[in-house]
Amino acid sequence: MRMLSAAAVVVLLTMPGYAQMSTPNINLMPEFQSKTPEEKEQDAIKEKAYKDSLRKIPDAKASSDPWGNVRSSEAPKAAAPAKKGKTGSSSQ
Repeated sequence: MRMLSAAAVVVLLTMPGYAQMSTPNINLMPEFQSKTPEEKEQDAIKEKAYKDSLRKIPDAKASSDPWGNVRSSEAPKAAAPAKKGKTGSSSQ
């Protein structure tokens, strides 16, 4: 039984290594290729359109606080000292 368990552990530990070795060699970062003049011109047009669209966005000068009208502009008042009731201790 121990031999079977040991064999299962060895197989489970070697599976990730086997999976990495069996995949084909894929280059995720292909070699950099220079762009043609037409592609460079297209990129320049896209970049100009992007910058123009950024200029059209208005500046956020108003406060974006949706609860600003509900709150008062005054500072909160300090809480009044607690009054002693019937259950509180009193000096007699």
